[in-house]
Amino acid sequence: QVQLVESGGGLVQAGGSLRLSCAASGRTFSSYAMGWFRQAPGKEREFVAAISWSGGGGTYYADSVKGRFTISRDNARKAVYLQMNSLKPEDTAVYYCAASLTRASGDTDEYAYWGQGTQVTVSS
Repeated sequence: QVQLVESGGGLVQAGGSLRLSCAASGRTFSSYAMGWFRQAPGKEREFVAAISWSGGGGTYYADSVKGRFTISRDNARKAVYLQMNSLKPEDTAVYYCAASLTRASGDTDEYAYWGQGTQVTVSS
């Protein structure tokens, strides 16, 4: 069982930066692949970024955030981060952290555990 709590969301101007954090409970955090997803009002939840259980095994990004966002993890701290730079109004959404026992993926069905989300609002 893993519990996830996101933080770091807020209001930022276009072009600005935010760093989201996701704190995990549970003794086997390092065994999970981790992902970030987002959901804007009236839209489906979409993949943002994912990182394998070892971190060095690979990171994956949606085309819309590639080059602007960076996912990382600290297994000792049981945390995963999403550094978001050059933010755009279209990045406005609730951002969710998720844990997968299978693999780092853009498929929501691969993720068994989800946080409650943190709001990111980018003003133009």
